[in-house]
Amino acid sequence: MKMKWALLTILFTIATVLTGCDNPLMVLDPKGPVAATQANVIMISIWTMAFVVLVVVVLYVLMILKYRASKQSDDYEPPHIEGSKVLEIIWVAIPILIVAFLSVVTVKTTNEVEATPKGYEKQEPLVIYASSSNWKWHFSYPEEDIETVNYLFLPTDRPIEFKLYSFGPIASFWIPQLGGQKYAMSDMVTTLHLAADVPGEYMGRNSNFSGSGFAQQTFNVNVLPTKEYDKWVDEIKATAKPITEDKFNELLEPGHVGQSTFTGTHLKFSPAPEGENSGHHHGTSDTEKTDSEESSKDSHEGHSEHSNH
Repeated sequence: MKMKWALLTILFTIATVLTGCDNPLMVLDPKGPVAATQANVIMISIWTMAFVVLVVVVLYVLMILKYRASKQSDDYEPPHIEGSKVLEIIWVAIPILIVAFLSVVTVKTTNEVEATPKGYEKQEPLVIYASSSNWKWHFSYPEEDIETVNYLFLPTDRPIEFKLYSFGPIASFWIPQLGGQKYAMSDMVTTLHLAADVPGEYMGRNSNFSGSGFAQQTFNVNVLPTKEYDKWVDEIKATAKPITEDKFNELLEPGHVGQSTFTGTHLKFSPAPEGENSGHHHGTSDTEKTDSEESSKDSHEGHSEHSNH
């Protein structure tokens, strides 16, 4: 009787929670090919785990019902059993097969989402530099020569290549309905490939704790058909003020700001940490590196000559 009421309580709780969900989870409501691939992986994992849990629960109920002590006589003694090689092989092999299956699915889809989305390989991607600071997002469009703060406009049916980095602590760039998160770091640039199939307004955010204001480090994503996107770019170029180094440094100060738009990008006076500006080269140009190497070489040769004497 207790087991029956426990099962009924669980079922009632699940039904209550599910009926309270008016909107689907954003990660399971994809609006682009990358997000669709990741949503499929999530559902495969959920159904696989649900099957395992269901089998375990059913076997558990069967065992406690069939072999409960109340069914046996007082003088009952269970037979001595040495074990079963067949059963042992089965319950070792099944977890191995499940893990192998999920591993293959994960590796395959990870490689898939790290590349240009399927169907967009022949198109030139729209490159957007997305940089974070405490606690805001700066989006630079080199192709259009414009910059936005805390909001994005994207065209449909074109691959998007985000170049991510940070002016502060590590942040995590995430638009749940377009794809998974990726880290933005201060000493390097990471690349995130996305695409949007459906026009609409979506939510983006920093999903990595980066200080007291990270919960409000969100941004709006507006996906438009190509013609409307081009119209938006023209309007920005005609109405927005140019970004200056002083204004950009002001925006980098910790705090929350609203949405703003500029012509030009901060990449001209504060380039992203890639190429000669990457953390590995510490901003040293090729000429400076060559001079430094020659100087080091001359110094080493002079030291060797002195040692020989």
